[in-house]
Amino acid sequence: MTRIVDGLKTTITLTAITCLLGASPAWAEEDPWEMDEQSFAIEDPMESLNRSIYQFNTTFDNYLLEPTAKGYDKITPAPIKTGISNFFSNLSYPVVVVNDLLQGKFLQGGSDFARVIVNSTVGVLGIFDVASHLDMPKHSEDFGQTLASWGVSDGPYLMLPFLGPSSVRDGSGLVVDFFADPLYTIEGNGARNAFVVSKAIDTRYQFADESKLLDEIAIDPYAFLRSSYSQNRDMQIKE
Repeated sequence: MTRIVDGLKTTITLTAITCLLGASPAWAEEDPWEMDEQSFAIEDPMESLNRSIYQFNTTFDNYLLEPTAKGYDKITPAPIKTGISNFFSNLSYPVVVVNDLLQGKFLQGGSDFARVIVNSTVGVLGIFDVASHLDMPKHSEDFGQTLASWGVSDGPYLMLPFLGPSSVRDGSGLVVDFFADPLYTIEGNGARNAFVVSKAIDTRYQFADESKLLDEIAIDPYAFLRSSYSQNRDMQIKE
């Protein structure tokens, strides 16, 4: 039972990682009417179930995750919030390096590996993003993108409980990335769960403005999120 509870805690606190992927600055620049029309072209055979899960995720966010993130934002000084965000980004960055190599992006992989080393040492465990000032830009690569580079199609759209928008391909990729992420190898359930919860709150805080914008401009938030997620993934894969 303990293992089940721990697993559920981990799953819940992964929400911010993918729940708001569709609510990134990229879609904020798009025409919401145009994207809403494009959403109908997306393969969504389980739309009824997906909408129910979306409503569940929204309720979870409204009543727990968002209020917690707002409290964190209010009581935490800006420099500390920046340091925390940098720390978690660096801690999970080996996942990016692995997927760089799996996609054959060896030069980028070398740069990303150097980025981890620099920020982990000179940047004091990643608290300071020194690498970005040394012409080592940050990248975003995951196993879903790796599968796409191998020719695997995205498959039907999925709204995952707690985890948010995804697809059959990207959902499978999440499982691989989960086991590759050093965050989840931390020994001790208490320490690991504390880190996971902190990361989820930090990620939710970072997307606060985009989430608010989604609620304000979208006539059908579910369809808008579906389109924006799909477009963002397409852009990420083509990079």
